[in-house]
Amino acid sequence: MKNSINGGEFLIKESRAEDIFIPEHFNEEQLMMAQACQDFVDTEIMTKIEAIDSMKDPELVPGILKKAGEMGLLGISVPEEFGGLGMSFNTSMLIADVIGAAGSFSTTYGAHTGIGTLPILYYGTEEQKLKYLRKLATGEWAACYCLTEPDAGSDANSGKTKAILNEEGTHYLINGQKMWISNGGFADLFIVFAKIDDDKNLSAFIVEKGFGGITMNEEEKKMGIKGSSTRQVFFNDCKVPKENLLSERGNGFKIAVNILNIGRIKLGAGVLGGCRRVLQQCIQYSSERKQFGVPINTFGAIKAKLAEIAVQTYACESLCYRAGQDVEDRIDALVEEGMDVSQAKLKGVEQFAIECAIAKVHGSEVLDYVTDQGVQIYGGMGYSADAPMERAYRDARISRIYEGTNEINRILMVGMLLKRAMKGEIDLMGPAKDVGEELKAVPNFEQPDLSLPLAAEKELLKKLKKCFLMIGGKAVQTLQQNLEQEQEIMMNLADIMIEIYALESMMLRTEKLVLEKGDAPLQLAATQIYLFEASEKIQKAGKEAIYAIAQGDEQKVLLMGLKRFTKTDPVNVKELRRELADKLIEKGKYLFFLG
Repeated sequence: MKNSINGGEFLIKESRAEDIFIPEHFNEEQLMMAQACQDFVDTEIMTKIEAIDSMKDPELVPGILKKAGEMGLLGISVPEEFGGLGMSFNTSMLIADVIGAAGSFSTTYGAHTGIGTLPILYYGTEEQKLKYLRKLATGEWAACYCLTEPDAGSDANSGKTKAILNEEGTHYLINGQKMWISNGGFADLFIVFAKIDDDKNLSAFIVEKGFGGITMNEEEKKMGIKGSSTRQVFFNDCKVPKENLLSERGNGFKIAVNILNIGRIKLGAGVLGGCRRVLQQCIQYSSERKQFGVPINTFGAIKAKLAEIAVQTYACESLCYRAGQDVEDRIDALVEEGMDVSQAKLKGVEQFAIECAIAKVHGSEVLDYVTDQGVQIYGGMGYSADAPMERAYRDARISRIYEGTNEINRILMVGMLLKRAMKGEIDLMGPAKDVGEELKAVPNFEQPDLSLPLAAEKELLKKLKKCFLMIGGKAVQTLQQNLEQEQEIMMNLADIMIEIYALESMMLRTEKLVLEKGDAPLQLAATQIYLFEASEKIQKAGKEAIYAIAQGDEQKVLLMGLKRFTKTDPVNVKELRRELADKLIEKGKYLFFLG
């Protein structure tokens, strides 16, 4: 198997640069598809962005979605026999990336191609796939996903919507209420989650709008993504043929979890197009806007912001496409072993569910950071609806909420890691014990071979992983089964995990580029800036956790270990940011990928 590291094992194993995928390695066909998607965004969406957000024309967004289907953009993941293009998982990530710059439409697109289509692709019978996938892949029909209820958000399995088989045994009658349904206002097909009779777990159903018994509230008035349809949907004796049960009875919660895993990693990639567009707009505006007789991008404070936007985007790119290819490689390996393709896709994503959650949290928070800095660079104009930052800022905010809030995802990623450790799938406690022994020993002052690319940086990365093992191991030892109830500590551990994975991903990407090109100075500068910042964040999260789980001499030992493992060599981040910003200003765009 190409990728021998399983999901979550990045914390205890070292990855090699040659084993990871970097976006610079997308092939010509994939880049052509990305360019076609970019052209579609520029011509069909950005030119109509005001009209889309106003929602005055109810046919506008469905019409654009249909045009996307005609171009093949809705069928990237759908096999050719069902009317799609049958492209790879990482290619679907690439298209989500590009479409991410499309504001409200990116939500419309993601709801249709992801949570609206994939449940049928991965869990449907052959008859269901033949009946529905072609219509969805071509844009003939629009899809939505009905899971959330007024009293069932993060706790999705507590939903009250009911499905009862009629006396004839031919149809289920569905009754209940769903809310926050993206595409609800114009969808032809609904993936609906309901409990059959008094089942403990949800089941899933494919519901056509034409079945009847479906009513809706008016469009929700939202802070952002105003051009996306969001409705409450009511099912009143909605008559669904029994053959439209999706998968097995009671399997709905599993479907929801697995589809959300895919949604999470796609959301991580889906912020990238928006980040690049904001950066390009900020570079242009700061070049034109003058204060004290000079463009504002000549000032260090503005340069620092431009550089930091690029650094955060580079990190997010690195981790998303690394994880995406890991998923793809695992899918390919499982298919080679004889597993059904749909099952292999689910298992591949499930194996890297931790990384999917990391991508979602990191990406959504990067987008929030980038748009916030964009508003600040624009100054007063950033707050004006006449400039692009106001919309970008509002639209970005939802990303930290949907596909599971970032708080839920943080708790999930640590919980999944601990469960895998308890099952013996990941050996966490062995390495954690080794770190505990190391703390008692004399520190090793042996220097790495500095002739190797990023040798010093990789040595620090190893130490940052020891921080997680030291604190995580102590938290498990102290709190045992109660750890999952201590959500603040779980989130501290999650923050350390996220920074380690992002840092390692961009470090390996930079190393790979250095090995291939002989030099990659700007990527190296971005990596060194992020390394400094990640170490600071890990130290803060580590302190919070240590203060909560240890006292006295034990606390002192852990704090000494944290200080030892997060110690960085002096680095002039001001100069590194200026170097990067000067090049961004010179080129007028993002430099690393799809600029």
